[in-house]
Amino acid sequence: MADPKGFLTTPRQEWPRRSIGERIKDWDEVYVPGALLPIVERQADRCMDCGIPFCHDACPLGNLIPEWNELVSRADWRTAADRLHATNNFPEFTGRLCPAPCEAGCVLAINQPAVTIKNVEVAIADRSWQDGLNPPRPPDRHSGKAVAVVGSGPAGLAAAQQLTRAGHTVVVYEREDRAGGLLRYGIPAFKMEKHHLERRLAQMRDEGTVFRTSVAVGRDVRAAELRTRHDAVVLAVGATAWRELDVPGRELSGIHQAMEYLPLANRVCEGDIDTSPLSAAGRHVVIVGGGDTGADCLGTAVREGAASVTQLDIYERPGDVRDELAEPWPTYPKVYRLSVAHEEAGELRTAPAADADARLFAASTLRFTGDAAGRVSGLHLTEVEADRSPRPGTRRVLPADLVLLALGFRGPERTPGGLVEQFGLAVDDRGALARDADFATGVPGVFVAGDAARGQSLIVWAIAEGRASAAAVDRWLTGATQLAAPIGPYDRPMTV
Repeated sequence: MADPKGFLTTPRQEWPRRSIGERIKDWDEVYVPGALLPIVERQADRCMDCGIPFCHDACPLGNLIPEWNELVSRADWRTAADRLHATNNFPEFTGRLCPAPCEAGCVLAINQPAVTIKNVEVAIADRSWQDGLNPPRPPDRHSGKAVAVVGSGPAGLAAAQQLTRAGHTVVVYEREDRAGGLLRYGIPAFKMEKHHLERRLAQMRDEGTVFRTSVAVGRDVRAAELRTRHDAVVLAVGATAWRELDVPGRELSGIHQAMEYLPLANRVCEGDIDTSPLSAAGRHVVIVGGGDTGADCLGTAVREGAASVTQLDIYERPGDVRDELAEPWPTYPKVYRLSVAHEEAGELRTAPAADADARLFAASTLRFTGDAAGRVSGLHLTEVEADRSPRPGTRRVLPADLVLLALGFRGPERTPGGLVEQFGLAVDDRGALARDADFATGVPGVFVAGDAARGQSLIVWAIAEGRASAAAVDRWLTGATQLAAPIGPYDRPMTV
């Protein structure tokens, strides 16, 4: 604890964001470059080094938060980077994309703004790259065992890096043309520029991990062939089977899933295409779904030059502060949060029919109507009560010539004769792949990690599951493991 009075004398200060007028004109990250490091040491001083660090327990990765807070407060960046990477393979990802359940568990958050844990984390990650503290770590010797990892999202990448460093020969199979999964084509560049991903992939290649892109397991490579080639298989295919909206008019053109829309915008940023065929430019956009994916669509539509954007959330608007009876500290509270995209839409006032941040709460879609050409032109909605019953007299129609569905995901995609059937995997009642406490399926040598088994979740859970599954695979292959699996929530029975 560097400054015993830091939490009393230093107010919370977050990484400054660029002005809205500036940042919506490009796809760069929204934060002011170089503005974080000058403030982060004093922010780390606010950590109280609690006797029981609830932040540590609230993190699925079991990050050693009090330790690296103190190290940053003393400007010991090298040791801070070591402690951070001891539990987290990709802190530059989580520091930008995680919703920070650790901050909800911060003891200071009982009656003050929490320590800016997420900002300290990303500062350590960026400084460690800047100072050359992340060299490749190839294994000293090889085990003679080969492992296939199917999927290159955060769970697959974490499992692959851990297993490569343990000495196994690891091949990552990715059906897209580039590695990264949703980090590549789902997350917009204004939330995380892709050079962070490229840098980490280069490190993994230098360590010995092999990437085979544009290869769909179950189609280009059969499951039996994959099992013959490798001693173990880790399935980290994510939960990509999106939920549908079964209302009249769904067949109209101009209604698309969020994960049809977002990858095209990312491909524009990658330089693959000049303009997205689903561009929101000049269109009245309505996003159905109030989660992070919907917010990503919102920020993307704003940057593409939409005429208006409205996001529908079926839930009531949360309160501004924690409900101490329903969600007592240190649980993660459901409170009103303003993402960078909502901040942008609010200032631009792109949706006068919605709240100031372009959201309509307690809103349920009834049907779509279209024009003579069969293209969507309007979305009919009603406000609803907590039990989803309609509120009388609240029906209205929003102009909409581009509708994006961001309703979440049911589990891995299941096609007749595809990956799930070829491996002979069991599926639970949620549509997720069944596994035991050691991440093993009922098929010998086949393991599953991440959203494919857990269901759609946070990036920290994906990395935690990748690390834990790697330890389980290493133990299955060799009889023991020295790989560090996440602590914290994994000390308790795992629930999915």
